[in-house]
Amino acid sequence: MPQLAQDDDREQRIAMQVFVDIYEEAEAGLSWYYYLQHRVQFPFKAHWIKNRHQASLTAGEVVEVIGLPHEEDCEREMLVNIRYREEELEDEFAVPLANIVPIEADAETQEAIADWHYWVDMGYGLGEAAV
Repeated sequence: MPQLAQDDDREQRIAMQVFVDIYEEAEAGLSWYYYLQHRVQFPFKAHWIKNRHQASLTAGEVVEVIGLPHEEDCEREMLVNIRYREEELEDEFAVPLANIVPIEADAETQEAIADWHYWVDMGYGLGEAAV
């Protein structure tokens, strides 16, 4: 069940920019990947908002988002690569895009990530598209 009200403008943008050229639901993941690849400007700072997958990160922590992993890594969920620093240690790894909120990013990056968050929050999946 959706956790928020349907946003007709956002739904229209997603239909026309993410899913405009797909003919099968299986293509939805790649469509999202290419949409994000063309709209998100890396690197940018973001807050970590969920404690899923990464025990070393706590909610509210600032991370640097440095890019998208290979497209085959995003077949089930949209991921981003982050650079994480803790004292003298530095590591890079992929995390779910749904787990970050940009804090220092341009408007187009913020809108594209908000589109993905909306899609996830509405309960839609990568296999769902308006085809």
